[in-house]
Amino acid sequence: MREQPEQQAPPVQRLRLRYAKRGRLRFTSHRDFSRAFERAIVRARVPMAYSSGFNPHPRISYAGASPTGAASEAEYLEIGLARESDPAQVQAALDEALPPGLDVLEVVVSQGGSLADLLTASVWRTRVPGLTLEEADAAVRRFLDTDEVLVERMTKKGLRSFDCREAVVSLSASSAPDGDTECAILEMVLRHGTPSVRPDDVLAGLRSSSGLEAAAAPFHERLAQGPLDPGTGTVGDPLALNRDTA
Repeated sequence: MREQPEQQAPPVQRLRLRYAKRGRLRFTSHRDFSRAFERAIVRARVPMAYSSGFNPHPRISYAGASPTGAASEAEYLEIGLARESDPAQVQAALDEALPPGLDVLEVVVSQGGSLADLLTASVWRTRVPGLTLEEADAAVRRFLDTDEVLVERMTKKGLRSFDCREAVVSLSASSAPDGDTECAILEMVLRHGTPSVRPDDVLAGLRSSSGLEAAAAPFHERLAQGPLDPGTGTVGDPLALNRDTA
């Protein structure tokens, strides 16, 4: 009879982390980041709790990861610890152990509940080269005036068609802050769902609804991620409650 694996004790503390993907590290895939983070945990000597079973693994819960190639100031995860630790010390140790560009911005003690349930929308900024403000503004108005905008995306299950308009809470165009008249900035709030609508899906929707074309690859950056206020269309801070009760 096969020997049963040792049962691990449950975590005594859970910490929630906000981290950024910047510069060239925005091309880090979620799988690459998870490997880098687990190595950083070992180097930083974080007292992780582990799962039970024949192949114990550190208790890490990822939520709402951004697509590969997108920069972000608002990525989140939760870790379970075997003993209580100072969040500030964990932040400093992990930030030092991770490469520059994968930066731990904040660590707070979790007050319970599901982190993923708090991440219901994101704020994105997309820089679109080769596009004037007038062109972008006209395309945005036409997109917002349309009830349904179908786009296609290749998934693991094949080519899928879905409505990207429904997920767009707000969308606006502005000129580039550096004065580049041939570059427009799109700012959008996207509601999370299945499938998750991304900024490149919105660009595809703008192309299908108005013929908008970018002259070069756009640059996507997630500015915030958290609970959506349906009344104001704004995105809140998912760590606010944990921070206020610390």
